[in-house]
Amino acid sequence: MLTGQLYLDSLNDGRTTYLHGRRVDDLLAEPAFAVPAQAIAQGYDNCYSDADDAVNPYIFAPRSIEEMRSRTDVLTGMDMAISVTYQSLMTLLTASPRLAGLDPVYRERIQAYVDDAIARDIRIAECITDAKGDRSLPPGKQRDPDSYVRVVERRSDGVVIRGAKLHITAAALCHEHLVMPTKAMKPGEEDYAIVCAVPTNAPGVRTINTTFHPADDDNRHFPVSRLASMPDALVVYDDVFVPYDRVFLDGEVSMAAVFAHSLGLWERLGGLTFMVRQADELVGFAQLIAEANGLGGVSHIREKIDEMSIHATLLRAGLEAAIANARSTDEGFFYPDELFTNAAKYQGAAQFGVMVRHLHDIGGGAILTAPTIGDFENAETRGYVEKYMTASGDVSAEDRIRLFHAIRDATADAYGGWHLVTNLQSGGGLYAQRIVTRKHFDMERAKGYAREAAGLDDE
Repeated sequence: MLTGQLYLDSLNDGRTTYLHGRRVDDLLAEPAFAVPAQAIAQGYDNCYSDADDAVNPYIFAPRSIEEMRSRTDVLTGMDMAISVTYQSLMTLLTASPRLAGLDPVYRERIQAYVDDAIARDIRIAECITDAKGDRSLPPGKQRDPDSYVRVVERRSDGVVIRGAKLHITAAALCHEHLVMPTKAMKPGEEDYAIVCAVPTNAPGVRTINTTFHPADDDNRHFPVSRLASMPDALVVYDDVFVPYDRVFLDGEVSMAAVFAHSLGLWERLGGLTFMVRQADELVGFAQLIAEANGLGGVSHIREKIDEMSIHATLLRAGLEAAIANARSTDEGFFYPDELFTNAAKYQGAAQFGVMVRHLHDIGGGAILTAPTIGDFENAETRGYVEKYMTASGDVSAEDRIRLFHAIRDATADAYGGWHLVTNLQSGGGLYAQRIVTRKHFDMERAKGYAREAAGLDDE
């Protein structure tokens, strides 16, 4: 297993990384990379064991419902890199049995790669969303054929890929990328049906990053995002060579969507797990700021908090249903129920804006305009701030201001905007969750109840 320091040392491997228009050669000298890298390092140290045969216990495939539940709880409190690694490995193991009709070498390579990744204790980014170009056109009819990642050359020892992947969280800070098609492919699109693993520092790989990491010199006003930031990247594969032992699908268009479907399931479970925690946090913010404003007993405030609490409870119920109804593969590992996972993830994403709207309505405009913490440290302004920012006698002006800044940071600034969009888009947009829900919903049962109620089957 790697220690946190060994992980940090591993980042100095010649990877090509950009941020805000400039190349970054020393990631640990750049706060937007250093802070999340330190969080990942802490995750390594939290799991570390010096036993010779030790491996990270949280990236193994769950072998029971109880194991899936406990792992889900643990991963929620850990860094993003271990979450995307877990989802990447589970994607491969979920997809593997569905490749049974293809050359068995693919399944052999997948298992060998998973075993090796666990043994090396590496972190793996999920790389699925292509640039897509004109979205009304399929991959093979794009003006630029590189709009979807494709194979541009097949050699005796491997393939050469070209293209780009968008919205890739933690790509610059992971050791490898799991590259897969973003959608189903059709005959004639064989070059786009490519699934492979690529080292982040491989020649031709470039990560062009954006971040919601606080740019303010005083990051005390960003109590949430200063600890939770993680870069997202446009990942470019500019004629990258991939040896065949790292290729898990090559040209079999009928199976191109298997990996995307498998990843979507695990991404949506991960997203739902975070939404459950986030929903409780938003309810907590609403109650605390209502009390700080002296409005905790006002009926319409209490009704809004009740609605938020019901939403949070239903999300938690959906997560529990997804886990409690988990299915097992022939190999004996468990994956979450697709109906409950997708329906709950859809509900969490669709209602997130309503939750935030209630919170902002309860909190008021000071969410955006509250004085800074530094104003308490200035003798000339402290008295005024304490006098005029105190509402309830039970909550100090400083605590009230800290709540305002936390709510702004979590819901009304860069980090809040990031969540507003990613809650909708991660694991596929709302349409994708509707499609899977429709596929797995028992419509015949529903029609049966309706026919019985209407007396359509009476003799």
